Amino acid sequence: MFKKLLFFIPVSLYIGAMQVQAMTAELPAMTITNELPVHSKLLAEQEMSLPDRYPVPVVSDVFKDNILLTLAYMSGKVQNPSQINWDDLRKSTTYEFVLNPGEAFAFHDGIMSQYSLKTVLTTKAHYNSAEGFRSSGYLYGDGVCHFASLINWVANDAGLHVIAPVNHDFAQIPGIASEYGTSIYYSPGEQSVNEQQNLYIENTFDTPVRFVFDYSNDVIKVSVFKL
Repeated sequence: MFKKLLFFIPVSLYIGAMQVQAMTAELPAMTITNELPVHSKLLAEQEMSLPDRYPVPVVSDVFKDNILLTLAYMSGKVQNPSQINWDDLRKSTTYEFVLNPGEAFAFHDGIMSQYSLKTVLTTKAHYNSAEGFRSSGYLYGDGVCHFASLINWVANDAGLHVIAPVNHDFAQIPGIASEYGTSIYYSPGEQSVNEQQNLYIENTFDTPVRFVFDYSNDVIKVSVFKL
């Protein structure tokens, strides 16, 4: 029923994340490392142009900033809105994290019960105004659905176990096939909806995998390596 209601509101209001309003307790932090081992094997790699997120440039800029802010929360560079420096966040940067066998990544911490006993890494963000996310006019966090869809795409290409319960089929995501479109939503007190509008990636290999996020020249690239 939730998905059906989306069609009664202008599509432009639903591109990216839906508005959210509060933070919850953090799950375990991601493992940040500096160098790839020599024996790493590239499993998959995909990229996305950030200035092309929306036909209106000023709106696309909001999408871009929200994606880069999510990346900053993910890495721990930003832990609260007082640390946000947009000029700094827009500079070229690289973040990495490792999933050991059996560990999982979820885009936010409103997770399904089947992941409650696993080590789950998240972006550590909830895409709301209180965390410093920008709005293109009505919703805060526009653009994070695009970021989640890119991660979905590369994780599938890498052969990892991916679950994205709600597709972003109410609006096209430029440069990404609709099958990877991922709807992201987080709002306190709406656990059943939150856990459905999330992205889950589990490392089912018998060795660790490393996700590398590289932002440079207005392009964000996500690579997955088997260690």
